[in-house]
Amino acid sequence: MHPDLAARFARIALGHVTRDYPHKADHVMTGDADAYIPRVVHPIFFGSFDWHSCVHGYWLLARVRRLFPDGAEAGAIDALFADAFTLDKVEAERAYLDRPASRGFERPYGWAWLLMLASELRVGGSVHADTLQPLADAFVARFRAHLPMLTYPVRAGTHANTAFALVLADRYARVADDSALRGQLASRAREWFAADRAAQAWEPSGEDFLSPVLMEALAMQRLLPPDEFAPWFSAFLPDLVRGEPAALLTPARVSDRSDGKIAHLDGLNLSRAWAMRALAKATGSDVLEDAAERHLAAAIGEVAGDYMGEHWLASFALLALTGVD
Repeated sequence: MHPDLAARFARIALGHVTRDYPHKADHVMTGDADAYIPRVVHPIFFGSFDWHSCVHGYWLLARVRRLFPDGAEAGAIDALFADAFTLDKVEAERAYLDRPASRGFERPYGWAWLLMLASELRVGGSVHADTLQPLADAFVARFRAHLPMLTYPVRAGTHANTAFALVLADRYARVADDSALRGQLASRAREWFAADRAAQAWEPSGEDFLSPVLMEALAMQRLLPPDEFAPWFSAFLPDLVRGEPAALLTPARVSDRSDGKIAHLDGLNLSRAWAMRALAKATGSDVLEDAAERHLAAAIGEVAGDYMGEHWLASFALLALTGVD
């Protein structure tokens, strides 16, 4: 990844993680006292249109700061983090989770991205890693409590996708050396997905930004030993060597980038590129490698412009270019 592109992504994120409005809340009100002002209720993650996009905007900045320590935006990132990651602000974010009405807050997408941010700060040796840890611990506890109750995985191509959350949570578990969490993630992945065969890939849906098929495959690749994953993957996508399912390997077409839901499809192209690259590396698939390059080319130039995409797409572009680790 070129430093100039990393700096461009960082400038995009710096421009929206502290932008108050427009804002889309995931907030349940039980009375007048629950009136919502984003910056008051979420003193760190109030920007970027919604809470989870703000979290992964901070993740983007943390990763760029780690990979390019002498980058042009390093000083601005450091100043932002020093202001954002204070004990009081982290405690306010954590205390929000204590509300009974917040039980389903950002489940599981925001949970997973918060853990990705925490792991990135830890790997980068950031002075803010320990400060954020109480919030990370709260979301780990939520994962541990929720996973046994989730009888069936959510296979949607949007925020509720279970497999995507497993992949990001696994990254945190590896960095934190949390073998109990990783074991739980792997156990549930086997229970949900081990019997899946010959994926039809009836995708994309019109508002997808994740591929249900590729997210499932990526979760299994992350969580299973290689000798267990290889036969599972061969049975899961048995016609891949012949370029099937074609719909899975063809970049999505985006008709209107000012429509927030249709703009999701740019994210689909980027997240598919990320998953395909990772799976190609694990399996040696030239078909996936070629498809990944076509998906990346279709979307890498669309990360800025209309705010409906700009507030989040650069994070997915960085994920496509650098991977989950």
